[in-house]
Amino acid sequence: MNCFRKVTDDLYWVGGNDRRLALFENIHPLYHGVSYNAYVLLDEKTVLFDTADWAVGRQFIENVTAALDGRPLDYIVVNHVEPDHAASLQEVLLRWPDAQMIMTPKAAAFLRNFGYQINAENIREVKDGDAASFGKHNVTFVTAAMVHWPEVMMTFDATNGVLFSADAFGSFRSLDGKLFADEFDFDREWIDDARRYYANIVGKYGPHVQAVLKKAAKLNIKYLCPLHGPVWRKDLGYIIDKHQHWSAYEPEEKGVMIVYASMYGNTENAAELLAAKLAEKGVTNTRLYDVSSTHVSYLISDVFKYSHLVLASVTYNLGVFPPMHNFLADMKALNVQNRACALIENGSWAIQSGKLMKEALAGMKKMTVLNDGASVTITSSVGEQGAADIDALADAIAADLSK
Repeated sequence: MNCFRKVTDDLYWVGGNDRRLALFENIHPLYHGVSYNAYVLLDEKTVLFDTADWAVGRQFIENVTAALDGRPLDYIVVNHVEPDHAASLQEVLLRWPDAQMIMTPKAAAFLRNFGYQINAENIREVKDGDAASFGKHNVTFVTAAMVHWPEVMMTFDATNGVLFSADAFGSFRSLDGKLFADEFDFDREWIDDARRYYANIVGKYGPHVQAVLKKAAKLNIKYLCPLHGPVWRKDLGYIIDKHQHWSAYEPEEKGVMIVYASMYGNTENAAELLAAKLAEKGVTNTRLYDVSSTHVSYLISDVFKYSHLVLASVTYNLGVFPPMHNFLADMKALNVQNRACALIENGSWAIQSGKLMKEALAGMKKMTVLNDGASVTITSSVGEQGAADIDALADAIAADLSK
C-alpha cells in the first residue's frame, strides 16, 4: 500500500524508511533507522527528484505510482547518484522509459561506472546556474561538489522556495510517519543523529559546505528537502546555524569531552577523577567515553559538538592504545580542528602515549594542548602526585572554558 505525504500543494514526499539496516555505509550504527527521501512534483510536467535505496524500493515505486495517479513521468532530477539514492533509478526507467533525466556531467559518468543502462539521448547535463521550467515551477541547478561526492548538485524551486538539498541538511533516523522537523522535538530527539550524520558523512568537506551555504544565503528558501531526515519548513535558521558551526569547525557548545583508553581500569579511574574535579569546579557540561566500547562515529559527533577534548590513554606496545590511535586517525581524516585539548598518559614503563597523542594532534589544524602542552603522567595507577596533577589539569580546563 502506498504511503506518501504532501510537502506543498503540488509536491509530495515519496520516499521510504529503513529500520532493518544495521550499518549505514556498512560502518555507522543505525539504532533508529534511516529515511531515503524522494519527491514528486505535479506541474504541467511531472518531476521526480531523486530515487531511493533498494531496501525501500517496493514502497518507493508504489509511492511514486500513487502520487502520479496515472500521469506519465516527464522528468527525473538526479541530484546525487550514491547508491542509497540512485539504486532504484533503473527500476523507475523500466516503468517510465520516456522520462528525461537531468544531472551534472559527472553524475552521468558515475552512473555509467556503476553499470546503469541509460540512454544518452534521455540525459540533459546541466551546470551551475542552469535553469528549467516545468510549467509554473521554475528551478535553478546549484552545483555542490564534494558535499559530499563530486557530482552533487542541489535544485532550487523559485516558485515555492523549495531547496532539494541532496545529502546536505540530512540526518540519520527514520521518520516514523512524520515528515516535517516541526512535527518532532528536534532538539531533543534528532539533533544528535543530525550531528553524527554530518560529522561522519560530510564533516571532512567543511570548506565545500561553507561555499554552498554562501550560495544558499542568496536564495529565498522556504523549505529544505534533504535526501535523509525530515523536511524543514519552519525555523530554517536553526538547522542552517548548526551546519554553519559544523562546517566552520566551530564548537556548538562550551563543554568537555573526555575519551579514555584503559586496560585494567586505572586510566579510566584517572578520567573519572578528572570529570569529578571538573564538576566540583562548576564544569558540568561534560561527557565521558570509553574509546574501546563506543563506536567511533559517536565520538566524532561529540568532537564536533564540544569545545574541549581530553584524551587519556594507556601506553600499549610502546604506542597509543589501538582504539585511541584509530580515533585520532578518524579525527584527522574528518578534518577535525580548532579545539582545546588536554592529555593524560599512563603506563608501567616506557610511557609513550602522551607524546604520541600530542604528535597526532599536531598533525591537525588549530589544536591547542593546554597545561603548557604537557601530559599528566600516571605510572600504573593514580597516586597522590597523579591526583594533584589531575586537579591542576581541571583548574587549567576550567580557566580556559571561562575565557
